[in-house]
Amino acid sequence: MSGSQDGAGRVRRVVTGVGEQGRSRIVSDGLAPNTFRSPDVEGFASSVAWFSPAGPVSNDGDHDTAAGDVVIPMSPDLGEVIFRVADFPPDEAYGTAGEDGLFGSITGGDEARDGATHSGDKHFWFHKTDSIDFAVVLDGEIWLLLDDDECLLRAGDVVVQRGTAHSWSNKSDRTCRMAFVLLGALPVRAGESAEDALAGHP
Repeated sequence: MSGSQDGAGRVRRVVTGVGEQGRSRIVSDGLAPNTFRSPDVEGFASSVAWFSPAGPVSNDGDHDTAAGDVVIPMSPDLGEVIFRVADFPPDEAYGTAGEDGLFGSITGGDEARDGATHSGDKHFWFHKTDSIDFAVVLDGEIWLLLDDDECLLRAGDVVVQRGTAHSWSNKSDRTCRMAFVLLGALPVRAGESAEDALAGHP
């Protein structure tokens, strides 16, 4: 994948549905309509392929939950689901933009709604969200950074990121493309098991 801004964030999306006779069909086939391209970092972009609000997930109708005019948060609230594809250019492409509010430009300045807490002490992307994130490296390579660990991920590798402070660091010389499915989750409490957290939640 090129580091060029021309192709950044462009994702072909095929959406299926059911017609009046109950037969499966293609509802839409084209570029994902909800794409963000950073005005400050060439090559950084993401596309939301789908969004499901909290509550029972319905496949009825042809309503596009990720249409271009739908504001999608950076991370989902409890019960929400976001399907996103993101392009991460090499770290050197960010310059000072990462330190000077990249999260703010991603969320349109609404950092209170984005559901993430940020700390650039370790890496400009370092953040934490109340979600469980399923990540797949589609192309290129990237480092997963945590408080106490890190590992190199290559195309085909998957990560189950469970509400932990983390960052994505591209130390290579080419763009890395990743796919994410994010599900809003209960917050992680240090020293507390998932069972303990669920027991204390109504």
